[in-house]
Amino acid sequence: MTFDATFVAFLGLAIFIGLLIYLKVPGMIAKALDERAAAIGKELAEARRLREEAQALYREYEAKRAAAEGEAKAIIEAAKEQAAVLTAEARAEHAQALERRRKQAEERIARAGQQAEADVRAAAADAAIAAAEKKLREAMNADAQAALIEQGVAELQKKFG
Repeated sequence: MTFDATFVAFLGLAIFIGLLIYLKVPGMIAKALDERAAAIGKELAEARRLREEAQALYREYEAKRAAAEGEAKAIIEAAKEQAAVLTAEARAEHAQALERRRKQAEERIARAGQQAEADVRAAAADAAIAAAEKKLREAMNADAQAALIEQGVAELQKKFG
């Protein structure tokens, strides 16, 4: 029997494959691959869990951001309303102050008018008294004065006596 190189190579390959099977190398390879697949599966599960956790955190922070934004809008609206109320109150107080000042000015003007009217009346009365006194002095002579005195005494006697 002649051994050519192909037969020797085949024989070496068969011995090598038999040795691999005897040493349970395919089982070790399968076990290593299974362990690697399990590790990859764990990593994928961990990655999914982390992704879901990150999405939950994102949703939570998005909700918090939206709530904070809503709260900020509410604060801004409240501030605008308060500013409007304060502005209206300030305008009302300003209008009341102007009204009070107007009334005070009108009262002062009325008092000044009354005082001027009283002063004019007093001056007119003084002038009338002075004119009447002057006329009476001019019109009264000694006989008229004596007649007036007698008439006054007669009236007093009637009343008292």
